[in-house]
Amino acid sequence: MLSDSLVVCEVDPELKEKLRKFRFRKETDNAAIIMKVDKDRQMVVLEEEFQNISPEELKTELPERQPRFVVYSYKYVHEDGRVSYPLCFIFSSPVGCKPEQQMMYAGSKNRLVQTAELTKVFEIRTTEDLTEAWLQEKLSFFR
Repeated sequence: MLSDSLVVCEVDPELKEKLRKFRFRKETDNAAIIMKVDKDRQMVVLEEEFQNISPEELKTELPERQPRFVVYSYKYVHEDGRVSYPLCFIFSSPVGCKPEQQMMYAGSKNRLVQTAELTKVFEIRTTEDLTEAWLQEKLSFFR
């Protein structure tokens, strides 16, 4: 029986520092930080970091049956030619992952978003959704 109380995991201090630095990175390529919940420590921790990674490449790094959190620095070319580097928070919570796991991730998402101070927060229900076109469509709603 699942309890109604969502488990809210703390954010690993090392990860907090990494996210802080990531916010102020000067590079202009796409980069990603993939994070997971360490169930035993009840903590959100770094899983992997990538430089120069496209949405399509990022998609292949995400497990198809387990949730993950991603912070993605994306080079976004606007319709008028301006370039920005939005930081996107992507919560990958594939259909079919364990409910207990699902709840730990769902419960921890807001704290992680607040810690990373991110405003562009998206969710995907299958890793297949993560494409350049999807991301551009999502970002087009932000001015």
